[in-house]
Amino acid sequence: MIRQLCRAMQSAAGTVVLTMLFFALYYLFLWQAVDLRLIYHGGGSVLNFPVFYKGLEFFHQTVFWPGGLVVYISAFFAQFFSIGWAGPLIAAFQAWLLWLAIGAIIRIACGRQLRLISFVAPILLLILYAGYIYPFGIAMGLLAALGFVYLYMRLTSKKRATDLPLFLVLSIILFLIGGGAYLVFALVCGIYELFLRRRPVPGIAFLVLAPIVAYVISAVVFEASVIDVLNGFWPRDIINIFRIAAAYGLYLLLPLTLLGLWFSETLKKSIAGSITVWFAKKEIVLPSPLVAIVAGAIIGVLSLNWWLKTQIGVTYFSCNGMWRQILETAVEYPGNALINHAANRALYYTGGLTQNMFAYSQRLDALMLPKEAWNLLGMWRLFDTYLELGQMNQADSALFQCVEMYGEQPVFLKRLALINMAKGDIGSAKVYLGALNKTLFDAGWAKGWLEKIELDPNLSSDEEIQRFRSIIPTINRDFNIRDDTVFLDLLDRNRHNRMAFEYLEAFYLLSNQHDKFVENLGRLNDFDYIGIPRIYEEAILLYSYTKKTKVEIPGREISAESRERFSNFLKVLAGKYGGDKKAAFYELARDFGDSYFFYSIYGLSGMKQ
Repeated sequence: MIRQLCRAMQSAAGTVVLTMLFFALYYLFLWQAVDLRLIYHGGGSVLNFPVFYKGLEFFHQTVFWPGGLVVYISAFFAQFFSIGWAGPLIAAFQAWLLWLAIGAIIRIACGRQLRLISFVAPILLLILYAGYIYPFGIAMGLLAALGFVYLYMRLTSKKRATDLPLFLVLSIILFLIGGGAYLVFALVCGIYELFLRRRPVPGIAFLVLAPIVAYVISAVVFEASVIDVLNGFWPRDIINIFRIAAAYGLYLLLPLTLLGLWFSETLKKSIAGSITVWFAKKEIVLPSPLVAIVAGAIIGVLSLNWWLKTQIGVTYFSCNGMWRQILETAVEYPGNALINHAANRALYYTGGLTQNMFAYSQRLDALMLPKEAWNLLGMWRLFDTYLELGQMNQADSALFQCVEMYGEQPVFLKRLALINMAKGDIGSAKVYLGALNKTLFDAGWAKGWLEKIELDPNLSSDEEIQRFRSIIPTINRDFNIRDDTVFLDLLDRNRHNRMAFEYLEAFYLLSNQHDKFVENLGRLNDFDYIGIPRIYEEAILLYSYTKKTKVEIPGREISAESRERFSNFLKVLAGKYGGDKKAAFYELARDFGDSYFFYSIYGLSGMKQ
């Protein structure tokens, strides 16, 4: 039964079906497990994702440079990573083309199929995607090189003396369109001639000519640094040794395979040959696509950087208003300042910052993040918070730093346009909107604003812009996690700035400044709260109990539920455990771990089970 199944899988039809299954699973893994939208978004971790603009200006700037055509094509298709299902489909198709090209070249080189080797390139590519690295441009350059290798092998013959001229012509064309990927072409052609065709003269000539061609075209024709041209298609910004090996493995796979073929032919008996004979005798040789499916699944899962996915995912959810996903992540990863910062913003927008703030892990330095955390990861978290609070100058500064590091990504340009419209700098806003109007997927958003500006040049009738203008403070200050001045400035500018109010009161609660918290409770009447928010009720009850005084807010009463809960809290702490905080910890955490009562005593939150 097993032998019959193996024979069926090894048949032509079985091989095709298993190969299709491999790439179908490959697509699903990139879509559901990796989620290429996160690589597109970047989140402060993907440093080399390309920008793409429609129009001849960007085309000319990009294409008329060594490797420019591959860069242009790669940048175009990479933009589809922003679409959940489309990006993985393109990436899987690219992996299939690599598989196809490597298989075709090996068949020409040795006259037989080595299917398992062909699957190695897609798996190496999967390792890079699973590490949230952008390898699409590298793989596109490699595809161009493999295409020219195939062309060279098909057009040359030992009987013709045109190999060197053809190599030079293909070299010049490939270097112009593929840049640094040209070296793979030269290396493979050199090894092919030197070892497999056993023609040392053209083989050595190709290897010697490769750097000469690169230098002449780069330095002489384009007056550019050869290193700069070559760097565009070699792995950069990768610090994990495992993924560095995978990146270089993509380029070295075919040269090493050709050398291996030569070596196996040179030796009468090789380890690989012995293993193959043994399996053949046992009649249980497994089909290559099946081995590739199992190996790809194991390697893919083991390679997936779950923590980096979480970090980038939080910024992606935050920038796109996906509050539920942020709060779910905050539960899974308590104590992380960057995630906590995003969670508080999500709580504000879902109405939970005043109701169940302490159901989540909280820390004072996460509310507005200290300057020590203002690295690029911090900037990705902060610019939206600054923008929504009204701190336009700080948001502007954070976004500019992100643009300098990551390029003119649409996520930055949209916010820079909004900031400049809010500040009344319509001219600068139109520059950003003009750039966005040339992108593939944000042009509609930009066009809508440009049309509004055409009808109303100062946007004096636009509610969103007017709201932003009404909350921009007259005094420009930096946030300090130990200081409430910025929040008070924002409320002095506009007492209806609800976000500034809730963040101010959250700041007082987290820092246990109960007097200041109570002083600002009168601001509740500037908003449409029904009654008193639960967390505020708990803080008031605690303050009244410790200060032996009554806090009154005209027109608002503390609910009976909160009074009863505080009474039960005191019964456990003071009654059952005689005020022994250490002894009462576990029972209080179980029943009141999401309350301000518990936080005020232990400095911990999100403890309720």
